[in-house]
Amino acid sequence: MNNITDIHYGPLPADSPYVKPFRFHYTQNGKQKSWDLLKVHDSVSIVIFNVTRKKLVFVKQFRPAVYHGVISSDGVEPGSIDMTKYPPEIAVTMELCAGIIDKPLSTVEIAREEILEECGYDIPANRVEEIIRYRSGVGTSGAEQTLFYAEVTDADKVSSAGGGVDDEIIDVVEYDLEEARKLTDKGTVITSPPSFLFGLLWFLTNRAPKT
Repeated sequence: MNNITDIHYGPLPADSPYVKPFRFHYTQNGKQKSWDLLKVHDSVSIVIFNVTRKKLVFVKQFRPAVYHGVISSDGVEPGSIDMTKYPPEIAVTMELCAGIIDKPLSTVEIAREEILEECGYDIPANRVEEIIRYRSGVGTSGAEQTLFYAEVTDADKVSSAGGGVDDEIIDVVEYDLEEARKLTDKGTVITSPPSFLFGLLWFLTNRAPKT
């Protein structure tokens, strides 16, 4: 996963299937305003709990946006990156299983596919429970994300699945309840998106087995 080389930037193609920047103009209380926005896909994310072994199932992957965020805040530009000081591991995030809605399927079917493709568990859609919908990136995109919850067992595991599809490189990791709770401790610094922490806290509050 972390053999990252030849980092460089380029202009965003106009035909990008993932991100479309534009300027939003409007008048508020008689004053003309504008806001720079990004059109992106809506998405799903899934809290997965393996009930056989009482483990939460997460994914890890290298995120270029996180790497750029780290090096650019230090004023580092491509071509002058000290890969010893800024190893790719600084941008490997821990996340919920998730994916964009880029095909004509229901959100629950998209979630079911992501569970299989990323984490390797094959379960029917009726075992994937919708929890809540919310808006992400409210300052730039306002895209909708739907959070789901799914309980899986070792018997649902497909040995040939998981780790992503096409050119995705995803590691599947498991945390027991105590390890997961420590991720929310005060003072914790974690390379994860807010949706991960929200989903984890929702699970610990609403579905975690009582000890």
